[in-house]
Formats: sequence, structure tokens, C-alpha cells
Amino acid sequence: MSTPPLKHISECFIKPHPPIEDSNQICYLAPWDIGMLSVNYIQKGLLFKKPTSSLVNQPDFIENLLIKLKRSLSLTLFHFYPLSGRLVTHKTQDPPSYTVFVDCKNSPGAKFIYATLDITIDDILSPIDVPPIVQSFFDHHKAVNHDGHTMSLLSIQVTELLDGVFIACSMNHSIGDGTAYWNFFNTLSDTFQNDASLLDPISHQPIHNRWFPEGYGPIINLPFKHHDEFIHRNETPILRERIFHFSAESIAKLKAKANKECKTTKISSFQSLSALVWRSITRARQLHHDQRTTCKLATNNRTRMEPPLPMEYFGNSIHAVSTETTTVKDLLENDLGWAAWKVHMAVANHDDKVVRGSVEKWLQAPIVYRGDLLFDRYTVLMGSSPRFNMYGNEFGMGKALAVRSGYANKFDGKITSYPGQEGGGSIDLEVCLLPEKMIALESDEEFMNSVSVFNHLF
Repeated sequence: MSTPPLKHISECFIKPHPPIEDSNQICYLAPWDIGMLSVNYIQKGLLFKKPTSSLVNQPDFIENLLIKLKRSLSLTLFHFYPLSGRLVTHKTQDPPSYTVFVDCKNSPGAKFIYATLDITIDDILSPIDVPPIVQSFFDHHKAVNHDGHTMSLLSIQVTELLDGVFIACSMNHSIGDGTAYWNFFNTLSDTFQNDASLLDPISHQPIHNRWFPEGYGPIINLPFKHHDEFIHRNETPILRERIFHFSAESIAKLKAKANKECKTTKISSFQSLSALVWRSITRARQLHHDQRTTCKLATNNRTRMEPPLPMEYFGNSIHAVSTETTTVKDLLENDLGWAAWKVHMAVANHDDKVVRGSVEKWLQAPIVYRGDLLFDRYTVLMGSSPRFNMYGNEFGMGKALAVRSGYANKFDGKITSYPGQEGGGSIDLEVCLLPEKMIALESDEEFMNSVSVFNHLF
């Protein structure tokens, strides 16, 4: 049975209210931001069940939801005004210079889309794999951040299902990272729930002054004449994408096991889980024992710096921390604790000196990152974070049933971590693998023994 097509009903652009001040017209980009110009937008969204009463009076429910969401978005954009702008480039030919910044004022604003799809919540959550139709819930499909010169830097798409609503957000990754993304999303939810007015303060006021090492900024020049020199559009191979659930109890057992095997108490829950994933996927890949492999984790630099950057810092401040390279033989012949200790040390050693050193190195020879060169088929990358407040976002329909993502930034071995829907320290992992590797992972005894069953109640 084929899936019915998604129907775009309407779209418009939303500007900040009240309008932004002239002093906030330009937002410069820091090295962490500029390096992201060739990767995809961040695409995350929440699936909600329609209130029972709305099924009786459906047109009024969705109309009221859209009106209130647009108003809330406009008020939220006042605080997160760079998201209403567009990228602008100034360039010179001799010497070659390419400077990208955000024009926050001369723009139609953030995009808002309303769409419908005649399927049910069960059609989304029941299949073993995440159904491909989920990708259509997100705007800016396959766009890279540099496309923000002509595309909106933020797009909200509300897709109405037969019995549910999916609220998706696509945000330009050169404007902010996961911490910035969820600060925006949480503020949008708070504004909606509190029916906020213009004068109401927000919980986490974003800080828009970008961080530069002393002696640098606010203008960074890339040594290019044209964006074709550094923009690469990577086509993702056909992948299977599956959500694996780990209960708090299961993760606690992994943590206890890893620490016992290493005779320590320093290894965290997430480091233990990452080690399990690294070992299991490496085994599923059936690599030669002499092949070298690493596990990488997307790590927040804010807390690593001295003094630390506030969590409200709005921009990118992340680094793909890597374990020491090891052979497949050593990874698989040693125990979980051995691998978890390597993950722990990679995270523990990522300090202020390392963060500043990496930025200084980038400034000496600025580059734009390419995902296909950063991550090879022997790498496992743990992205996102179960610490982000995803299920605290509500839009008049109660707690979300699930978090899902779009096409963006996925490849063989990309893992995206979410908090479990039931909370309490549980974690959901969105695993992307080539089909034959996913089959092997599903048969991996060590991995599947730690996976928990979770039934969505809807």
C-alpha cells in the first residue's frame, strides 16, 4: 500500500514582533559557525496526538493552533532575531576574500508552512524502521547552510495527520548548534503555553555576541573567490533508520558493568552506552581485524572553556571529540569497560586548551567542513544529546509522543541521541546504517540484550 502524498496547504513568512532595532541589523559569524556552511540544516520535530475534543471540531482546532503558533513565533523571533534574517556575502577577487554574515533586517522573515497528510500516528510509530515519509515533514530538504543566502534560516512546518500533528523545525546550522536550537524551540513552546505578551521575560535570553579569540573578529575572511570552491553537496546512500530504546535500568547496568571492568567510578552513563554502540556497530560491519576505527561524540564547548560560555550563547560551540584510534581486533577482543574508558578519556581531555587551540588552528587556515571527509565508514558518530529538553515542549496537545528528524546530516554510522519519552534517564538512539549492516546489528546479542521495549501510549 503506497503512502498518500503530503499536501502543502499554505505558507507565509513571519517577522519578529516588535521589529528588530537597527543596532541588531547585522550578526557576524564566528569560526565555529563559518565552518558549518557546507553541512545541512538541523531538522528535528515532535509528534503530538490531537486532543479528543478536536476530532469533533477539527477545523477550529487546527486554525486556532496555527494562529497561536504564528503569534508565538513572531514574539520568539524578537529574542532570536538572527533566525529571521538571510546570509549575505561580501567578496573580493584580489586577494581572494569571502566574508559571510547575517543580515537580520532585510529579509521576509522565517518561513511557516501548514501541510496535511492522510496517515495516522500509528503509521509513523509502528513500523520497525522510521518511515521515509517523515522526511517530508521538514522544509529545506537536502539544503546546505550556505543556501541561507536565498532560503529562510528558520522554517517551521506543521503537518496535520488524521489523528495527530507533527511540528517540525529546520534551522540553519551556521546560525546555531543543538543547544541553540533547543533553546529556541523551548522558548517558542514557553511563549505558546504562557500566551506571552511583548513585555514578558523569557527563561533563557539568548546571547548573540559571537565568541572570537582575543585579537580576532568580528569579521572572518575565507580565502576563496566563489562558494563552489568550498560547498559540497553530499548525496546520502540508501540507509535504514531505526529507533532503539534504552531504559534507565538498562543504561544503569551498562554503566555499572563498564566501571566495574575498569575499576573506576568515572565512566558516565552516556559514555557506557556510546561504547556499546561503537563495539556493536563495528562488529556488525564485519571489518578486517587490522582496520582502525574511532568513536566520535558531538561535544558542547561552552562548559569546557575557562571561563565557560553561558548555555544561552546563541551560535555554534561544538566539536566532534574523537577517541584514540584503535584496531577492530583490540576493540572487540577487550571488554565494554575498555572501550568506555577510551570514550571517557576523549571527553575528559577536551578542555579549554584544546578548544582554544582548535579555533586558533582554524583561524590560521580557515576551512569549511565536509561531512564526507570528516567521517569515514569505520567511524561511529554520536550526535545530539539526551540532555536537551525535547519533551518539555507542548503546544496545547499534551506531551509529545516522539521526536523524529529529517534527511539532514545522516550517513552510515550516524547515531542521534534523544531523551526517552518516559524520562527518568532513559535514552532513544536513532541509528542510521546501510541495510545489510542494520540486519547484522539487529542480530548482535550484546547490543540487543541492552535494548528495551517501549510502547508509545496514544
